[in-house]
Amino acid sequence: MRLSSFAPPMSLSSALEKLATFRANNTRASQETFQAASVILKSAQKLGDDGWAVLEQLFLASVDIGRLDVADQCLKQLAERFPDSPRVDVLTGIRMESSEPPDVVLQYYAQILDADSANAAIWKRRISVLRRTGKIEKAVEELSQLLDTFYTDVDGWLELADIYTSCNQYILALQALSHALLLAPQNPFYVLQFAETAYTAGDLPLALKTFLVAVDMCERDLDSPEEKPAVGISVRAWLGVKLCSRRLMSNSSPSASNTAIPKSLNLIEELATERVLSAYSKGAGKVPQGKDVVVGWIGAR
Repeated sequence: MRLSSFAPPMSLSSALEKLATFRANNTRASQETFQAASVILKSAQKLGDDGWAVLEQLFLASVDIGRLDVADQCLKQLAERFPDSPRVDVLTGIRMESSEPPDVVLQYYAQILDADSANAAIWKRRISVLRRTGKIEKAVEELSQLLDTFYTDVDGWLELADIYTSCNQYILALQALSHALLLAPQNPFYVLQFAETAYTAGDLPLALKTFLVAVDMCERDLDSPEEKPAVGISVRAWLGVKLCSRRLMSNSSPSASNTAIPKSLNLIEELATERVLSAYSKGAGKVPQGKDVVVGWIGAR
């Protein structure tokens, strides 16, 4: 896809500012990045470190939108400036993935790993190709080996959980997510993902308790959360609370994790209903007395 010739020209300073913002926020925005970075393609080498960062941004954006001619220009300049850079090796692999057969790409990654088995970035690209081409067992095997070497790689544990989830192996997915929670216990998104996976796995007591933990993490800093509608992932967590409590009220299924079922499910369900409804209305109504039950049960061991 080529940019419209009617697109207004962008100044060098504006382009650099926009690209720096994208980098700081880890934003891909491939089309916008391509438009902004193209302005400084020819003068990138004169901009120092920022210029090389921009070239990498432009390379990735070019691959995303199919402008491989521009991607090749960027990669050529980066390879000439950093001839032995592992980062350039990764970019070369990404470029190969866009046009070469998977077997060729996997062989390229294997050669690099033979020389440097600790190259985590190349290892991850190889795992990505294996998964994308349907070699799931091999991808899981190599990802497990990667995590044995780099245990603190949270993204790796999340990827492993995602693979297991895609294969309906929810118990194994929960095990992988538990490692992510150990490494990043303050991230409510991971807690919510764990809760939703537990729900899918059929462990409703565990799912309910974890949904409530996610709610507590999102609302604990609010002065009066009952007076403010739930927002963001808090709404999703409260909906999970409602679904779990309603199902447990009709059928108290056993917990594979031996998580206790709270006694006042009706009050918890009532509170969850109130919080979900308040998220979609102008004002919250009276808070049910189930609030105290929820707070007490979250703190229980």
